Amino acid sequence: MNKHSIVEIVHEKMGGTKVSAEQTVETIIASIIETLKKGEEVSISGLGIFSAKLRAARTARNPRTGEPIQVPEMRVPKFRASKALKDTVR
Repeated sequence: MNKHSIVEIVHEKMGGTKVSAEQTVETIIASIIETLKKGEEVSISGLGIFSAKLRAARTARNPRTGEPIQVPEMRVPKFRASKALKDTVR
């Protein structure tokens, strides 16, 4: 499933135009991204929690040369599935 498939499902369920369904999906995704950029969590009941965690700085190796490289600390997205989602998938 991809974003286009989700737009199709929203269009079928809500009616209206495909453009409005696509705008709805885009707005939801953009809202989640903006909230994560601020460092806040997004909790969707029955699905899970999207959050951004800080990954510490580390030393990595270039796979071609084996030379050590410093990787700075960065914020990375994280998703924790809810119990309901885990139970449904099992």
